[in-house]
Order: sequence, then C-alpha cells, then structure tokens
Amino acid sequence: MKVSIITICYNSAATIEDTIQSVLAQKHPDIDYIIVDGGSTDDTMHIVARYKERIATIISEKDNGIYDAMNKGIAQAQGTLVGILNSDDFYADDQVITDVIQQLGAADAIYADLVYVDKDDPEKVTRRWESGHYKPGAFLKGWMPPHPTFFVKKALYDTLGVYNTTLNTSADYELMLRFLHKHEVPVAYLPRVITKMRVGGQSNVSFSNRIKANKEDRLAWKMNGLKPGALTFIRKPLSKLGQFFKK
Repeated sequence: MKVSIITICYNSAATIEDTIQSVLAQKHPDIDYIIVDGGSTDDTMHIVARYKERIATIISEKDNGIYDAMNKGIAQAQGTLVGILNSDDFYADDQVITDVIQQLGAADAIYADLVYVDKDDPEKVTRRWESGHYKPGAFLKGWMPPHPTFFVKKALYDTLGVYNTTLNTSADYELMLRFLHKHEVPVAYLPRVITKMRVGGQSNVSFSNRIKANKEDRLAWKMNGLKPGALTFIRKPLSKLGQFFKK
C-alpha cells in the first residue's frame, strides 16, 4: 500500500530535519512524501533541498494558513492512505508506517498514541496522550484522537471533503468530528506511541488561543448540523489533564 505523508512548514529550520529524517527512515518501501512550505525566509528550504531526491513533491509558496497548506498536500497525494506530520513533529521509530498499515485492517482511518516532548530536549516527555479505543458517541464526551497520529484513506477526502479553511485552529478537530462522529467512518486504533510532538502547538500555545479554539470547536459542531452534549466543551479540555500525570 502506498502511503502519502504530508509535512507542512514555515520557517522551520530548527526542527524540520528531524521530521524529514523520521519519514525517510521508515521501513515501509512505498511512501509518497510531500512537503508544503509557506514561503519560508530562513534555511528551511535549504534543508529540504538536501533530501529532494527522496521527496516526491515539494511546494514552496505563500498560503492561507496551515489548513490551506494541508489541503494543497492532499491534492498532491498519490497514496491510498494519507497522514500529516507537521514540521515540529517526528515519528517515534522506523516501524510506524508498517504498524499503521498492519493495524488498519478493513478500516478507512486509524489513529494511535502521542507524546509531547520538550522543545529543546526531544527525549524528555512532558505529556502522554493515550487515545484509547473509539466508541460511538465519544466526541460528545469531549474525546478526540491526536491529529498527528491520524491517517485516513485518500478516497474519504475525495468524498467527505478536506480541511475547512474558515477555521484557524480547529479544522483538524472539525474534520475528525465530521469523519468519525457524523459519517461514522470505520476507524482502527493502534495502541502505541507513533508520534512525538514538540510542545507549543498553535491551538494550545496560550490561554487566549485555547479560548479561541474552544469557540471554533463549537462552530465545528454547528457547521456539521450536530448537537453537542451539555458538557462536551467542558469535558474536552478536562479530558487532557490526565496526560500530564502519565509516565
């Protein structure tokens, strides 16, 4: 099975080489690697150029935000299965894609576990996100899978749509809500850490951004014609508190 992996980046010279190397190190032999750069002004593209012979598609141009860049990558994807690995994330080991395919089975999407690591010391784990098996209605209880571990068949993007670029921080949540909760796409769970994510993501970098993301979470339900539970938007951030205490 061909797997497309999309990395979006902008002025990511400090971290992107780790990302690229983690993809190119995968044991799976059929990877369609796509890098979408937003027009970096640092050394990002010089680093990318070192690996250009092993990268299927490289785009470097201004975009309208991270989700627009993700959609550009999806439009280029040639794989049956598509995953997104941002430029400050990297795969945990070289068996990730092999294990994802093996666990996928008859499902159309799959997710796994993730750890947050220190920005300057990626061996230091600061949070552990153990997703658990998906149960229908889980989104009503504030559950969601970690987006950097989420793989979906390309055919679903073609039929159910891509990332909604009217959202600034929650288009990943909206897409997973749409696919898994609204359309009940068959999904598998791989119970192990596959992605390491440096702390400081856009949606949780500050309290004010977390408030904005919460508002967009509400909008995600509304735009899909879905009714959340009475405590959905309280339980969503509270469900993450336990991540700080898992070793």
